[in-house]
Amino acid sequence: MVNSEIGAVLAVMRRNVRWGFHYTADEDQLDHPLITSFKEIRKQVFSWQHHWHTISPVIYLQPFLDVIQSDETSAPITGVALSSIYKFLTLEVLDMDTVNVTDALHLIVDAVTSCRFEVTDPASEEVVLMKILQVLLACMKSKASVNLSNQHVCNIVNTCFQIVHQAGSKGELLQRTARHTMHELIRCIFMHLPDVCDNNQDFTPGGRSHSGDEASIPDEDHSSASKPQDNGYTGSKIELAGGPLNLSTNIPEVKMDHESTGDVDQSKTHQVAEPYGVPCMVEIFSFLCSLLNAVEHVGVGPRSNSLTYDEDVPLFAFGLINSAIELSGPSLGHHPEMLALVQNDLFHSLMQFGMSPSPLILSTVCSIVLNLYHLMRVKLKLQLEAFFSCVLMKIAVNKHGASYQQQEVAMETLVDLCRQPGFIHEMYANYDCDISCSNLFEDLANLLSKSAFPVNSPLSAIHVLALEGLIAMISGMAETMGDGDQIPVLEPDASNLEQREAFWNVKCESYENSDCWVPYIHKMKHIKKKLMIGVDHFNRDPKKGFQFLQGSCLLPETLDPISVACFLRYASGLDKNLVGEYLGNHDQFCVDVLQEYAKTFDFQEMNLDIALRVFLETFRLPGESQKIQRVVEAFAERYYGQSPNIFANKDAALLLSYSLIMLNTDQHNTQVKKKMTEDDFIRNNRRINGGNDLPREYLSELYHSICENEIRMTPEQGVGFPAMTHDNWVGLIHKSRQTAPFIVCGSGEQINNKMFAILSGPTVAALSVVLDLVDQETVLQTCIDGFLNVAKIAGCYHLDDVLDGLLVSLSKFTTLLLPMSIEDSILAFGHDSKAQKSTLAVFTIANTYGDYIRSGWRNILDCVLSLHKLGLLSARLGHDAADELESNSDDSVRSSLVNPVKPALPPARKSFGLMGRFSEFLYYDMEKPAPQPSEEQVEAQKRATEIVNECRIDSVFTESKFLQSESLLNLSRALILASHEDENGAVFCLELLITVTLNNRDRIMLLWQNVYEYIANIVQSAVMPSTLVEKAVFGLIRICRRLLPYKEELTDDLLKSLQLILKLDARVADAYCEHITREIMHLVKANAGQIKSHLGWRTITSLLSITARHPEASEPGFETLEFIMLDGAHLLPANFVLCVNAARQFAESRVGDVSRSTKSLDLMAGSSVCLVKWSREAVGEEPETALQLYQDIGEMWVRLVQSLRKVCIDSREEIRNHAVLMLQQCLTGLDGIHLQDDAWVQCFDSVVFPLLNDLLEIVEEKSVKEYRNMEGTLILSLKLLSKSFLHSLPRVSSSALFSKIWVGVLSCMEHYTKVKFRGKRSEKIHELVPELLKNTLFVMKSTGVLSPNASNGLWEQTWLHVKDLAPSVQSEVFPDDEPRTVVAGAVPEVNIAVP
Repeated sequence: MVNSEIGAVLAVMRRNVRWGFHYTADEDQLDHPLITSFKEIRKQVFSWQHHWHTISPVIYLQPFLDVIQSDETSAPITGVALSSIYKFLTLEVLDMDTVNVTDALHLIVDAVTSCRFEVTDPASEEVVLMKILQVLLACMKSKASVNLSNQHVCNIVNTCFQIVHQAGSKGELLQRTARHTMHELIRCIFMHLPDVCDNNQDFTPGGRSHSGDEASIPDEDHSSASKPQDNGYTGSKIELAGGPLNLSTNIPEVKMDHESTGDVDQSKTHQVAEPYGVPCMVEIFSFLCSLLNAVEHVGVGPRSNSLTYDEDVPLFAFGLINSAIELSGPSLGHHPEMLALVQNDLFHSLMQFGMSPSPLILSTVCSIVLNLYHLMRVKLKLQLEAFFSCVLMKIAVNKHGASYQQQEVAMETLVDLCRQPGFIHEMYANYDCDISCSNLFEDLANLLSKSAFPVNSPLSAIHVLALEGLIAMISGMAETMGDGDQIPVLEPDASNLEQREAFWNVKCESYENSDCWVPYIHKMKHIKKKLMIGVDHFNRDPKKGFQFLQGSCLLPETLDPISVACFLRYASGLDKNLVGEYLGNHDQFCVDVLQEYAKTFDFQEMNLDIALRVFLETFRLPGESQKIQRVVEAFAERYYGQSPNIFANKDAALLLSYSLIMLNTDQHNTQVKKKMTEDDFIRNNRRINGGNDLPREYLSELYHSICENEIRMTPEQGVGFPAMTHDNWVGLIHKSRQTAPFIVCGSGEQINNKMFAILSGPTVAALSVVLDLVDQETVLQTCIDGFLNVAKIAGCYHLDDVLDGLLVSLSKFTTLLLPMSIEDSILAFGHDSKAQKSTLAVFTIANTYGDYIRSGWRNILDCVLSLHKLGLLSARLGHDAADELESNSDDSVRSSLVNPVKPALPPARKSFGLMGRFSEFLYYDMEKPAPQPSEEQVEAQKRATEIVNECRIDSVFTESKFLQSESLLNLSRALILASHEDENGAVFCLELLITVTLNNRDRIMLLWQNVYEYIANIVQSAVMPSTLVEKAVFGLIRICRRLLPYKEELTDDLLKSLQLILKLDARVADAYCEHITREIMHLVKANAGQIKSHLGWRTITSLLSITARHPEASEPGFETLEFIMLDGAHLLPANFVLCVNAARQFAESRVGDVSRSTKSLDLMAGSSVCLVKWSREAVGEEPETALQLYQDIGEMWVRLVQSLRKVCIDSREEIRNHAVLMLQQCLTGLDGIHLQDDAWVQCFDSVVFPLLNDLLEIVEEKSVKEYRNMEGTLILSLKLLSKSFLHSLPRVSSSALFSKIWVGVLSCMEHYTKVKFRGKRSEKIHELVPELLKNTLFVMKSTGVLSPNASNGLWEQTWLHVKDLAPSVQSEVFPDDEPRTVVAGAVPEVNIAVP
């Protein structure tokens, strides 16, 4: 390979006449030394037997390098030599294992960077320049390039840049190649930075002191760009024929620091010569920044309205800088030198070029800022704040006459930032919660919201971008919430400060631990809010401002100079005029404040002019000379205290400070015509430093600094950032030393709630406006996603007002609330994507975040009602989840939603009234076939149905059991309020209300009162049958039926509510009576065991009693009663009397056949077994309890026989006779019952005697046709009288009223013997009475009740009556005893009438 490359070079050289041969004076032919060196290598190359890597490359590379450096060679020869070097580099002839590879590379770089050749034509010149670029890039890409020194890398970059600069007058290909090579070089170099070890590559050049000059910015004239190279290294030279090419001396060069200083010590020489690392990267990066500084003087700034300068250089420089940043990564901030360049030089240029009128430059600047934010935001806190506030936001809101393209670029950058994970959280934590920073997050939210509003203009790209930014902010917060049900813990509010604390001294224990910084930023945000209010008061009246701050515990009760000074120093937004006046005041307290104020500044290692700028940037210097003197004295004292090595005493600092202020006025006041020169300034400051002169260079530097950059004595006002002037930038760099560390928030979920409170309002407003105006599908979906994300966050933090506001906004876009016909509404909804998406969003929010919806339920229900009217809802929507599990034999009674579009079928129940049948006839007569819908209508209906199905509206109500109590209560209220529409809507809402009620049986107490009152209002106001009343009645029964098994404590209230049915208008009750009764039957059969109270049973039996005389309702009514009473299955002391009375109603009713009345009497008589059972159960109770039970049982027994007595006078013979027999059974057949004596006495007085008396009256007064066969009834009643008397004899014989009862029995017999039927005496009765009397007397005799020796007069009374009834009975019963003579009138009368 070496041999072939030598041959190639020699071939080209021989083609040139100049190199073909050479004659000496004696005409001997000799070779040129360049050719000779090639031939020597050619002789040796094949003699090397060792491994190629052991051969020093310097040996075979030197001839090629000599050709490159020779000014006698032409461009083609130099080009071939460069190609050979390029081949050696790219084919890896030189690698890390090659001997002396470092020296070889250094020689190559030195040779190529000092390349000289004779230009014969422009094309060949460009070829050589391109090959130079190739070789230099190949050197950097070679694996052995790590051995290059810092100086050689700088030389490579410098040479390439000179070619870039020179290519401007050359061909397009060379220009593009040179720029591409420059980019590749930067990538190769800075790719190496992450691998550099800080310990081995720490470098601080002698001519640069960033740590001490951090607050300064590069001067406008840049000495590196304007001064020729000298002192040693002469720089790269690419020489052409006729002499070296003179490159422009107005462009910067990459220079290691030993180039500009005459003395280079050994350590620095070593740093320059060692393998390249941070030192050369610092210089290269500084060189790239200086490229920007070189073009700043052409007018880049906020007031530049046209492209008055070439975009090429800044774009090229920014491209290189961006490449360096991207490849360096976070390592860029690990090296102080690099960090200082980024913080000061680079960012200041970014600020300047950010206000460029060129959208392309702005876009490039924004790209760099985005990269810096990602990589170094922790170390660029204030710089980023300044860029966002002074550049991006000002351009985005069209300040300073920004073009539309600039606004779009700025907005795109802001949106890109908002899309970065954690960006918004870090903005809020680091700026909005820092008292010395602006509210960047809040300002950004307001800016995006306002920019999303298309005011008097169509929606533009900027509007959409702003909207996307807002949604990105909301999405960033929503993503941290997760999809689970976990509710983020809300941090305690720091609204109550525990004690007075110096807000300027509040620190965070750890800025990395969220447990520390989260409470810290909440506290600081609270302080900042109060501080801003105090600032506002101060700007109007300083005294009131201090009073407010004292009341807010931000300043001590007794003001001290330190606290006031810190307030004036650190509170943002203060009126700087007022601050200056306060600090310059002659009052001693103000003087002390001024001293403390000056102590808050750190002027160490800062030039006097920089320190003065920093100091005066914070307030406006007063106009009075005495105030100025006090302020400058305080400054000079502080500066001297921190920089004692510069001045001999503080007076020197004071005098020079005054001199600088005077110079500033002289140079920048337009009224001063004759300006002070540098010599004048130096002369004015002679012998001020303790009698000695200050260094001329020092004074000269101060002079030029003031002349070039005015110290602004009237700084701009405002809470936000003013225009970034030189003084502002100097102040920012100084402030960055003292600012709080940057907090990296991570997910930021701990502070979402505070941020959302700021962001939600502007976001919802912007989303609503844009959604109203836009029709594009993508933007629509963006808006809807934004609404859903807002809802997600609001749901997580239980912000019901936000959710309600969302529903109000979204419901307007559903188009469901617009007054249109059904056909038009379906057609519009089916084809309106906005309406469909909005509807989906409404019900997504309802299903997902229903727990925290309050007034928004009304908006949801408005949409549901509209969909119902359109016939788009499922018929099962009104049913609760348990409906499917119910087994109901009468499905026609079950509540169901009626589709209002397709008329429902007529009710299943029969219409008994004339009007009802007539209405039914009209209904069928009016039904006509509907017109066939068009294809468009069918498609719209199909699409609308699909959307509604996706909404899962049914789950809003069936899943209401999972809603929180307050939300559930609001839902029920909304259903009641929404029902005041038309009847169809009211029916629908009632169905939904019942569904919600049934699904929340565990919380029925929460809903019951409202539900009951609403149903009661419907029922009580109804005068005619209607669907609404039907749904109300059956819904009420349905609620009771379903809830009784689960809510024992609510049983009475539920059953009491059924009394509403009793209050129905007669027409309404008649229409629904059968269905009501069947529902009550199902209720009782399912829940009889749960009904315990008298109140509950009273309601049930009242409803059943009413049905006894209804033709259709009596059958289910009696079936229900039979279910309760048969065999005493569900009889209780609480319902015994009620059921007996109800059974009496059925027994007396003539609706139905006689057998039902007979069964009713059997039920009444059969119920007595329960009395026996309860009486036996009372035996084991306590005496008092047992006595009460016996008393209650006696009362129930009396009520039973009283009820039977009433049926015994029924006009129907079978019923009447059966009733007498059942009464007799209840009187004589209850052996196990424990009755007190009074009960029997009461029974005779209220039952037996009144019955016989009533029957006797019927015979005497009623017609035979109405009461048939009364003779048989009287016979039965006489037997009942005798048997009941004999059965009760053991109990009543000892009663004081026994004689009265006995005389009553005799009187009844006497009256019955006298009764006549059709004018004749009844032989059967006449025969029966003596027999019954005889049997009774025998029993009385045997028991000793009736005895001649009795002293109670019973004997005399007995025979007084008996002698008229049956004279022979006495002799048969008492054959040996004669009756005593009884005085007439002595027998007491017995009233057998009903008491």
